Amino acid sequence: MAIILGIDPGSRITGYGVIQADKKQHRYLASGVIRLGEADTAEKLGKIFTELKNIIESYRPERVAIEQVFMHLNANAAIKLGQARGAAIVAAAVFNLPVAEYSARQIKQSVVGYGAADKAQVQHMVKLLLQLSGAPAADAADALAVALCHANTQQSLVGMGGQAYALRRGRLR
Repeated sequence: MAIILGIDPGSRITGYGVIQADKKQHRYLASGVIRLGEADTAEKLGKIFTELKNIIESYRPERVAIEQVFMHLNANAAIKLGQARGAAIVAAAVFNLPVAEYSARQIKQSVVGYGAADKAQVQHMVKLLLQLSGAPAADAADALAVALCHANTQQSLVGMGGQAYALRRGRLR
């Protein structure tokens, strides 16, 4: 049973989601957003680091998963997003937690089954998969989707590893 912290970094709002994953069963533990307001860059990055450090201390995740930066039309926005990701990764590094990175397309494919899904579809599937009474806020749902993607990916890799071992031993049927 692994506790996974998913992070959806942002320069204005950073989402987080914590799940407990055991094979195919995933249980919701917590989620929310870190609102960064109009502070200067250093203050925003410090807040991301401090808040995520507190979340890690509270929930003791064994793994962290984070969304990768994607380059859209605005290079400045991508740089700010990269800085937010850096603050989040450092928070995990302080606790020696392994950090996995996933593209938005990988996350949506894993959770919704369609790599170009919109935010409403992600929110809906997160609600269903974690059996929540209501849909979480968009950025929190995205972070939970990152955690679910990591859980699903890890489970698939473990299954594939077992099959590869059985195949090498001539036991796969």
